[in-house]
Amino acid sequence: MDQSQPAQIAIYLTHLDALIRRGLLLRDRLVSESPNTTNGNAMAETRAWQEDCGITINQLSGGSKSHWLARAFSGAFLMRSPSGQAVEAAPPADIVQGLIDVLKQAVSTLSAVDSGPASVSANSPASTAAPPPHRFDFVHNPGLRPVLEKAYIDSRIAFDQSAYDEALRTTSGILEAIITDALEFRGLPALAAAGIPSGEAAGGRISDWSFNTRLAVAEQAGLIRAGAARLPAIARTYRDHEDDDTQATEREAKQAAQVLHVIMRDLDPGR
Repeated sequence: MDQSQPAQIAIYLTHLDALIRRGLLLRDRLVSESPNTTNGNAMAETRAWQEDCGITINQLSGGSKSHWLARAFSGAFLMRSPSGQAVEAAPPADIVQGLIDVLKQAVSTLSAVDSGPASVSANSPASTAAPPPHRFDFVHNPGLRPVLEKAYIDSRIAFDQSAYDEALRTTSGILEAIITDALEFRGLPALAAAGIPSGEAAGGRISDWSFNTRLAVAEQAGLIRAGAARLPAIARTYRDHEDDDTQATEREAKQAAQVLHVIMRDLDPGR
């Protein structure tokens, strides 16, 4: 067994556990609502969760649609009656539960892989090491990648649990980290050559600049586009509110998450 395999499997098990917990929260939320009530926020969060599940299942199945795990994932969207016929317009909560069951199957198989080669079946999602999540592969500092991955999962869980202030702070921290990483990789001489104006950005370490300055310099240097303009003021100054009672709203937390996704695409155009 590759020496890195246990660590890689541990990352995936943590990621799957977080997806399962998010799914359980969404399922209970959908069950508690009246069938005649359309909750746009709940459905949007469900779609985002399903997308995250799909990315993870695709990685675990090696991108093969014929893999049993990929087939199980697709099958979870096709609910069937006791007679075996497909059910049209299956309740969203039932679909979420089906996907949770698939995630639990992935956990069971990865746990078997971790316990030793003898317990690995031919249909395991990975007979070799499962790859870690690739969401932050564009980050130049490899030591940051697992930290950011965990923070990203934590921010989604916090939002699903209506802990909007915690979600916004975590999202803002991720944003600050990936912007700083991009600026430091470009380097001060290259940033200065790009025509960065004098002032706070002219000297000192990049990590000493304010978050706002880093965002502005990253945009002027062409590292990101204008998406950061939608970042709420409370996210830009999130460190200033650590010791006061200022609380982010659901809307502000959602906007911060949307800006994070936009900037991640800017920094990783191939994603």
